[in-house]
Amino acid sequence: MKYPYGKTVFVTGGSSGIGAACAKMFAEKGFTVYAGARSAGRSVQKFESGGEIRPVVIDVCDEGSVKTAVDAIIKETKNIGIVVHCAGMGIAGSAEDTPDDAAHRQMEVNYFGVMRVNRQILPYMRKQKNGLVICIGSVAGIFPIPFQSHYSSSKFAIEAYAKSLRMELSGFGVKVSVIEPGDTHTGFTDARRYELPEGSPYNDICKSAVAKMETDERKGRSPDSVAKVALGIAERINPPVFRVVGFDYKLLVFLRRLLPEGLILFMLRKMYMR
Repeated sequence: MKYPYGKTVFVTGGSSGIGAACAKMFAEKGFTVYAGARSAGRSVQKFESGGEIRPVVIDVCDEGSVKTAVDAIIKETKNIGIVVHCAGMGIAGSAEDTPDDAAHRQMEVNYFGVMRVNRQILPYMRKQKNGLVICIGSVAGIFPIPFQSHYSSSKFAIEAYAKSLRMELSGFGVKVSVIEPGDTHTGFTDARRYELPEGSPYNDICKSAVAKMETDERKGRSPDSVAKVALGIAERINPPVFRVVGFDYKLLVFLRRLLPEGLILFMLRKMYMR
């Protein structure tokens, strides 16, 4: 295992799903992992590799909470070499019906949460002239999904933000990569929130489309598949701009370059809206 960014990792959303998988896999390889979550109560986990998972309380929607968490890590370790942004949530509903507060909450967690954490960490990375930012995006940020318009938008935003950030940090020794998972079997599926008012004309078709999506997610890849990609990126001095998880999704992304946009939307509609 190579450690071009040191052995200190901060993982947001580190108590479940992809975040927990990343925390465990990095710790097994000898990293000291600070696993961020909104609730406390977990104990430090030690691994034969010498790695550890240390719990950190953080709410990525609260600037004060983010600053307190990052300051505590810096006080202990003096640096954060890698941050892996895994905190996220999803809402389901029609683009028309979704109320403002639900759409704002979606962006607060998935997009602004990443910005808040980076705003606190990047000054330290720039000072040490070394660091790696890994954002967990989604294939939904490449292929928009019906009745997941706001979730897809949050992941589109993350991809644009991360690519811009990569260019801006290029003179400071800090690298940025985005990982694009497809269907992944985690608790994210059951935690998805419906924003579908009673009597909505989209009621039946929305529930049918989301049910199809949830079936695919439950049959999807393990979160370890995403963690392995993150670990591979962390070993590289020149990490990729983005990495899609799984050959099937890589093929879809390749085909997207060749097919007309209208045909892609037609295929997505047929996939979910039968």
